[in-house]
Amino acid sequence: MKLYGATLSGHTHRVRLFLSLLNLPYEFVEIDMRARQNRSPEHLARNPFGEVPVLEDGELTLADSTAILVYLASRYDDSGRWLPREPVAAARVQQWLSTASGKIAYGPCAARLVTVFGAPLDHERAKEISTRLFDVLERELAGRRYVLGEHASIADIAAFSYIEHAPEGGVSLKPYPNIRSWLANVRALPGFVAMPATQAGVAPEAA
Repeated sequence: MKLYGATLSGHTHRVRLFLSLLNLPYEFVEIDMRARQNRSPEHLARNPFGEVPVLEDGELTLADSTAILVYLASRYDDSGRWLPREPVAAARVQQWLSTASGKIAYGPCAARLVTVFGAPLDHERAKEISTRLFDVLERELAGRRYVLGEHASIADIAAFSYIEHAPEGGVSLKPYPNIRSWLANVRALPGFVAMPATQAGVAPEAA
């Protein structure tokens, strides 16, 4: 397998983390977004939107981080642990994948894009979305080790990266002990790999 991505991209980290948790070997190819390598003809042939990550697995070329998580879980996890087949649990996972592509993307991801990469987005709006999201997630995660309960799933992987790095976007995690406990549980998974942190946007009260 070959993964094209950017080291500081939370979308890329989702896939790198899951590949490591599954103990799957792969080659990582860094795409320099600042140098606009993502707009090169070679990368646009992999993903016409010019986004990362992109996974190549044999004849398959697949873009979109949550789609890649679904593929890897379906293809390489025979136990069904990471993507449950039971209808309600599968639907709960899909809810969180939608949240990852929606409120997490427009909240902590967008706030971090402003501070780390200088993206021309509404930072205050992104922080407001993050706060509302975290207020809900704090209640949802009460008494749970992971999103679905006692066992980790790709829902945890999809949500983790940008929530853990929310302080880089100026969004504090201190008011959310349940979220912080959940993050610690994900970090404790065998095979966990971290996404490099930056100090952009991190104020002492937001650490």
